[in-house]
Amino acid sequence: MRVVNFSKVVAVAAAVVWMSGCSSTSTSTDSTASTDAQASEVQQPVVEPVKAIGAGADGSMQSGQMTDDSMGKAAIADLQTVFYFDFDKAVVAAAAFEDLSAHAKYLSANPDARLVLEGHADERGTREYNMALGERRAKSVSRFLTVQGAGSNQIEVVSYGEERPAVMGSDNQSWSQNRRVELKYSR
Repeated sequence: MRVVNFSKVVAVAAAVVWMSGCSSTSTSTDSTASTDAQASEVQQPVVEPVKAIGAGADGSMQSGQMTDDSMGKAAIADLQTVFYFDFDKAVVAAAAFEDLSAHAKYLSANPDARLVLEGHADERGTREYNMALGERRAKSVSRFLTVQGAGSNQIEVVSYGEERPAVMGSDNQSWSQNRRVELKYSR
């Protein structure tokens, strides 16, 4: 009798895990020790367009204009390329919107540019869970970039999970630096 009940519980748990893993619209993540309330929470990033900044005829900076070299490599050289995430989350932080919008603008202006988004997680959780979490984080950044104008054919998503930590250590400081998505350009 106990084996039958245990089998039912395992089957239901497997179905829930499978359904949550197949969702392509959610930017929230599941935790290895999450509660049902956390797992059912869906958070969508707020996407705000950023206007282009360029030099006017009189040399002053004006919104809505682009200079010829403003979309060259120099335009992205000073932008952040590593974006960090909260524990067990795959929601793009509002602080990253400006730099990510500039990356999207660069990709939009340079259709031959290619970007690899490398998703990472800290060491907590199983290897499989962390691979999926890294992928959800990278896909979250990818969705943001495509909404801002980047071509989906320009973006490749890769997850390394916990396999490539930026910092070695088992403390909150190390873990916070390992929960990230790195942007790497290639031509």
